[in-house]
Amino acid sequence: MRATEIRRLAARAGIGPGVSVLDLCCGTAGPGRLLVAELGCRYLGLDSSASAVELARRLAGDLPCRFEQAELPPVPDGRFDVVLLLETMLAFPDKRALLADVAGVLAPGGRFALTLEEGRPLTPGERRQMPDADTVWLVELAELTELLGEAGLTVTWSEEWSAAHHATATALLHRYRADARGIAGQIGPLALTELIAAHELWADWLGSGRVRKFALVAVKR
Repeated sequence: MRATEIRRLAARAGIGPGVSVLDLCCGTAGPGRLLVAELGCRYLGLDSSASAVELARRLAGDLPCRFEQAELPPVPDGRFDVVLLLETMLAFPDKRALLADVAGVLAPGGRFALTLEEGRPLTPGERRQMPDADTVWLVELAELTELLGEAGLTVTWSEEWSAAHHATATALLHRYRADARGIAGQIGPLALTELIAAHELWADWLGSGRVRKFALVAVKR
């Protein structure tokens, strides 16, 4: 995500000083660190990767961020004003269970702010093409909206970001190809091949409309 997109989503979700934010699948928490530094929110980032959490802590420095390692779902107990899920909705095959957990930790009137890779589920042929296809579970926007409603969450804002994310995926693909030798030296040739193959597919799908990218905010009723 671009910094402008993170700020726009945060504004729509009402993130500001003192607002409690739970960031699911935070990775190294680039968006979270930006929000804490600029908006002064209270922040907890969760990720299943111990190395990502450790790196997030180091990069946060003196920022008042908290991080925990956790497999999701379930979402740990607590009460939060905002739950974030950025760039990772597609990794959850059981979205109904995830959304029920998200609704369970939101305070009344709390906001769920997310990005969504939207489209029909992958065909068997597409799954064979996509590296790590077991982490790619697309859902159509109408179905996700219905699942949000079942969980007691009402979409109050959405915006399509397909063009910007197509441009980003294409730019990354060009850089990976240009720096192939150096990247392979760090992660190995197989991982590089899979990295390029995945970005070729995402660039093609976002460019053709096979997949669309959205940002949404849903409020707990």
